[in-house]
Amino acid sequence: MKALTYLGPGKIDLIEKPRPKIEKPTDAVVRITKTTICGTDLNILRGNVPAVTPGRILGHEGVGVVEEVGEGVRNFKKGDRVIISCITSCGKCDNCKKGLYAHCEDGGWILGHLIDGTQAEYVRIPHADNSLHHIPEGTDEEALVMLSDILPTGYEIGVLYGQVQPGDTVAIIGAGPVGMGALLTAQFYSPAEIIMVDLDDSRLEASLKFGATKTVNSGDGKAVEKIMEITGGKGVDVAIEAVGIEATFEMCERIIKPGGNIAVVGVHGKPVDFHLEQLWISNITLTTGLVNTNTTPLLLKTVQSKKLQPEKLITHRFKFDQFLEAYDVFGNAAENKAMKVIISNE
Repeated sequence: MKALTYLGPGKIDLIEKPRPKIEKPTDAVVRITKTTICGTDLNILRGNVPAVTPGRILGHEGVGVVEEVGEGVRNFKKGDRVIISCITSCGKCDNCKKGLYAHCEDGGWILGHLIDGTQAEYVRIPHADNSLHHIPEGTDEEALVMLSDILPTGYEIGVLYGQVQPGDTVAIIGAGPVGMGALLTAQFYSPAEIIMVDLDDSRLEASLKFGATKTVNSGDGKAVEKIMEITGGKGVDVAIEAVGIEATFEMCERIIKPGGNIAVVGVHGKPVDFHLEQLWISNITLTTGLVNTNTTPLLLKTVQSKKLQPEKLITHRFKFDQFLEAYDVFGNAAENKAMKVIISNE
């Protein structure tokens, strides 16, 4: 089979790899029909995730058709159309019993990280009963690719951890796919104001179509001043950091009001300064996390009902043999006005 394979920092290629087989009774093998590229894949490509070794098939998102199941799989059978969760969950360990699927003792984020992932014609899914979701008949499968990762990540780690409430003023720092996922799902809770912050005017313009009430371009270094002006000097109730660099974390520290919540969604590869000497008195809450995907069934219902329409985040579509072109487009998102790309294998 063809598979997008990491060959070392800065090197990927679409090469021939062995088709995966059932290794354990709880496995399923899924034929990928649609997949996508995540910012985390770009971090891997830059060499920032050393646990990913050369030869690894990348990807942790997608939808497909079950080709084969192990004898221990009870909820799925050959021919079922499924959403693949970016998080693998055994459902039995102590962390899984708490709903902390991200920290499953025999799973977590392993696809495209510690085992071969979804940017291939076929993928092996461990613990299939807890790591796949049935696709309802007639549902837009391109939209459902967003349920693998970006929507549950933005919702769980941004909106829920940030405790967005009716009437809140929310700032989302970073208008990439996960930031947009937080924007879409924050509206479940009727915040009064959602301020989107980014360097890219095209993404900011798109965010207004998806429900942002105000935008701030941070390119001039004056984003904090602009946000404080918007909020009458009070700051925001919730700051969702969806970039993963020191500057955006510090921005959240400076704009949060007393009693507010900072929810860190961005993937941080370097230390940041936490100004405890200023914030100890402010009664703030700071949260971090890796998505658990325990909200995927809820989000699936909202997509079915058209309450959420994540397919609108898709800007580019490619065939499977155009995978390298898709990486080039997504890797230069600002230049190409790319948000989410879909790679189809049908």
